[in-house]
Amino acid sequence: MSIPRRHVFTIPPTQVFVDALAARLLRDHNADPLELSRVVVLLPTRRACRSLREAFLRASGGKAMILPVIQPIGDVDEDELHLGPQTAAEGPAGLGAQMIDLPETIPALRRELMLVQLILKSDAVRAGRDDTPSLDAAQAAHLARDLAALIDQVQTERLDFRKLKDIVPEDLASHWQLTLEFLKIITDFWPKILADEGCVDPAQRRDQIMALQTAAWKASPPDVPVYAAGSTGSIPATADLLKVIAELPNGAVVLPGLDTAMSDEVWDAVADDPSHPQFGMQHLLNYIAVSRHDVENWTAETLDATSQARSEMLNAALLPATTAHRWREASHISARALDGLDVLECPGPEEEARAVALILREALEVPGRTAALVTPDRALARRVTAELERWEIEVDDSAGRPLADTPVGLFLRLTAGLAAGRWAPLDLLATCKHPLARGGQSAIAFRSQVRALEIAALRGPRPGAGVEGVVAALMTSDAGRALVPWFQALAEGQIDFAASIAAPSASLSDLLRGHIAFAEVLATSDEQPGAARLWRGDDGEAAASFIDELNAAAGDLPELTGALYPALLEGLMAGRMVRSRYGLHPRLSIWGLLEARLQRADVMVLGGLNEGTWPPVVDTGPWLSRPMRKEFGLPQPERRIGLTAHDFVQAAGGGAVVLTRAAKVDGAPTVPARWLLRLRALLEGAEVTWPQRLAHLAWAEGLDDPGHAPRPCAPPSPRPPLAARPNEISVTGVETWLRDPYAVYAQRILRLRALDAIDADPGAAERGTFIHDALDEFVRQTNWPPAADAYEQLLDIGRRIFGASLARPGVWAFWWPRFERAARWFVDQLGHDAEAGAAKPLATEVKGEMTFDRADGPFRIYGKADRIDRDDEGRLTVIDYKTGSVPSPKEIAAGFAPQLPVEGLIAAQGGFEGVDPGEVVALAYWRLSGGDPGGAIKTVGGDIAQVLEDTHDRLERLIATFDDPATPYLAQPRPAWSARYSDYGHLERIGEWAVDEEGEETA
Repeated sequence: MSIPRRHVFTIPPTQVFVDALAARLLRDHNADPLELSRVVVLLPTRRACRSLREAFLRASGGKAMILPVIQPIGDVDEDELHLGPQTAAEGPAGLGAQMIDLPETIPALRRELMLVQLILKSDAVRAGRDDTPSLDAAQAAHLARDLAALIDQVQTERLDFRKLKDIVPEDLASHWQLTLEFLKIITDFWPKILADEGCVDPAQRRDQIMALQTAAWKASPPDVPVYAAGSTGSIPATADLLKVIAELPNGAVVLPGLDTAMSDEVWDAVADDPSHPQFGMQHLLNYIAVSRHDVENWTAETLDATSQARSEMLNAALLPATTAHRWREASHISARALDGLDVLECPGPEEEARAVALILREALEVPGRTAALVTPDRALARRVTAELERWEIEVDDSAGRPLADTPVGLFLRLTAGLAAGRWAPLDLLATCKHPLARGGQSAIAFRSQVRALEIAALRGPRPGAGVEGVVAALMTSDAGRALVPWFQALAEGQIDFAASIAAPSASLSDLLRGHIAFAEVLATSDEQPGAARLWRGDDGEAAASFIDELNAAAGDLPELTGALYPALLEGLMAGRMVRSRYGLHPRLSIWGLLEARLQRADVMVLGGLNEGTWPPVVDTGPWLSRPMRKEFGLPQPERRIGLTAHDFVQAAGGGAVVLTRAAKVDGAPTVPARWLLRLRALLEGAEVTWPQRLAHLAWAEGLDDPGHAPRPCAPPSPRPPLAARPNEISVTGVETWLRDPYAVYAQRILRLRALDAIDADPGAAERGTFIHDALDEFVRQTNWPPAADAYEQLLDIGRRIFGASLARPGVWAFWWPRFERAARWFVDQLGHDAEAGAAKPLATEVKGEMTFDRADGPFRIYGKADRIDRDDEGRLTVIDYKTGSVPSPKEIAAGFAPQLPVEGLIAAQGGFEGVDPGEVVALAYWRLSGGDPGGAIKTVGGDIAQVLEDTHDRLERLIATFDDPATPYLAQPRPAWSARYSDYGHLERIGEWAVDEEGEETA
């Protein structure tokens, strides 16, 4: 078959590109079974190559055949070059010799590490320090990745970095001048490093290979048909190859979605609009010197009325801004263009993902129907993947999953962070609760030990640093001591790694070796070694490849501070993707824009259509400003918008299409994609109804609806038998008993205790304990009246009581200054009382109790008084230290703050150890806030004798009431007097049944 010179075709977006391509290739080259095998087809990506093979299978009805040579145009190895026999044998100066002498590509990770080294050296020199950079290795790793991307872009555009010197620094802002100085890394040093290595950058090698292929076919045209299909020629090397293929006697270029019906006026306007979907196509046609009118339709089939209307609508909606007046001519847009096209605008990304998942799931109800989500929004893709799992569907996501987020990648990050964090509680629990962690045991046995470790040592204030600190925390209880041998055995595997992490400098090789050894030891189970469990599966193999490449390149990085290793590892791991190879659904897919350009499913969902996502943000990058890019020769970033606009038109061109977006993301309103806004405006002008006909959003909202109105539970009212009810309670528990009886039921009868928070900073309770202990010891040791240096004595006691907590920044910055002010006030108050001849401290932190007679035996109330003073006449004053708020007079009068009055009752009856019975004449709260002033005294008003009598009567009634088996332990029976905080509120499910002050339900 002979193809005319510069033969260029196009396949309209209303047809499936690969299917149309395969159908004609079969028709034109199937006369002889072997003829098709001689055809060479070049496609943009390896994914497109796979799609074309599947299209041949569909076109042939599943019949076996020998397929053409199908290769990606921009990702060809030298052994895949199609050099003719004459060209390859031209001798040392020929193309064959050039192919043999082609330098190898520098490994990506090795390049990144070498750039890290250059960045650190440059930063140190800039900062005026020869060996101490201001950046750390982790920060340099992120910069290195951006720098590598700039290198690839510049080499792809065939620019010379030396042209950067032509940009006049004096015309730039100071920070851009610093950037140009920084970019000497790649203008002055990087080329020398590549020359010494005998390597080239990936983009440069790809350009060289394509240049060889272009030169080979130009010098010796192949005698086999060659088709370049689906490429827009956005890469200069690709455009060169397309031009040569178009000129081959047996060559043809098949373009995706060229608008051949566009008027000349609009076509000329496209040249000044890089964001237009036809801009790249126009640039390519101009380069290969082909008129748009000479481009033929590949299929030679007339479009049906619906496809024709869809195509006209999309082309009209995306007219260049300078030709927007032609919208008046688009008034003929018919509703037929919207057949199969729907728009779904969702409140947020969660609703969008759920609705998209329902659309994909619905497609499976029709046998053989396929569906795909097309989106550049990776967050949406992950959400849809998760939503589909509710139907046990694993979908093929062409972009894959970041290695850092896979189980193996996360395990490597956790084990690295554990050693760097010196076995902090959260790091330790996150690592040990990872599914890969086994510690040489079965899953059940290991998880049981980890839970015991959590309760014995990791809840509450953080233990000391390192393994030794956790062991010390374990030694404080019998249950913890039993775990020490197991925990020490678990920690043995990280000794070498911990030493490297703690070192001021260590080689990356040593850190990596110690890290992997520790990870494999921790991953070992009772049945398999850690290496067998860690490096299996898609993510395990990808991680093993990454570690192997990192280890090979580790020598290029100078020694670094060990503590920076986890951040460096995560930075280098970023961008690595893992793609599943099997076990995915055959009829559902998630495609990126490039993958969707040449293929189509029966149902296409175009998701994430918001400005900043699709199309992307117009970003010039961190290295060059817009004027600098223009002067240097780089294309303007709007070209990316044009490419994504072309992808939008291709995907929305025909068949069943749903356009989706979220009105808000992260709580902030979003702006619809410009193409949606244009479509809406066009249709409104043509008086065509905006297509919002799908019910999937309503289905998504009802997906988890139980089908009936919520039935809130009734307030709990347990009535345990009398034998199970407590016959004693603490002084502080009396208030809980009054305000929230259910909390007493949960604590004293069900014996439930709230766990301390993990890695908790000392809270208000701990601060109160420290202050109470310090005041207790001070009062016990102080003579009366206090000495002149009493304040210094109290501070010394406070330092000892606070102990290691003073090393915490929060304690030292906030608590200690408050303690100093409270101590100053406390000492001054004692001195004032001594001068006034007031009561003297008699007992401090003294235990006491009282009993009430009842039919089933005595009821005991016990507690501890912070301080009891006695005056010269033997009268008593009961004092309670408060570091928080003090009960209001209203609470005390109503009996809902009974602690101090109950302590007064015990004191009056002589129930405190070492305190004889006596008349209680005062009940006082000493509030030690540490503010200004440092403290204050608040006394219980009224007749104290009457207060105590009323308290006694209330206690008798309370005890008698709960001695009745019919009395329930209600949750907050008096909402106005409910407790400020309860550990049992979630058990009481207050939000389901409580009402607010206006009688409205709170749930």
